[in-house]
Amino acid sequence: MDLVSVHSEEIQHRVMNVVKRATTAAVWLGLRHSCTVGIWFWVSGQTVCYQNWAPGNGTSEEDCEHTVRSGAVQSGSGQRWISLPETDKLNFICSRY
Repeated sequence: MDLVSVHSEEIQHRVMNVVKRATTAAVWLGLRHSCTVGIWFWVSGQTVCYQNWAPGNGTSEEDCEHTVRSGAVQSGSGQRWISLPETDKLNFICSRY
């Protein structure tokens, strides 16, 4: 079991159904940003092909100097992906592979 990786619109719809019950403004996904190479990747090791970023998020100019960034999905309307410091305390979604 690990944090969920969203590889398709179908999986995103499943995530959206779970996120509706969240008690935090966003919910962690298994999405990490590598400052070394400037890319987002899933904890499963796969690169991000399907994307659902909120405007201004998921760019290659993440703030690497101050904190490690991870990806979350908004629990409110739109349920788009956002970049947050990994120190934020949020609900999370896991899946079995």
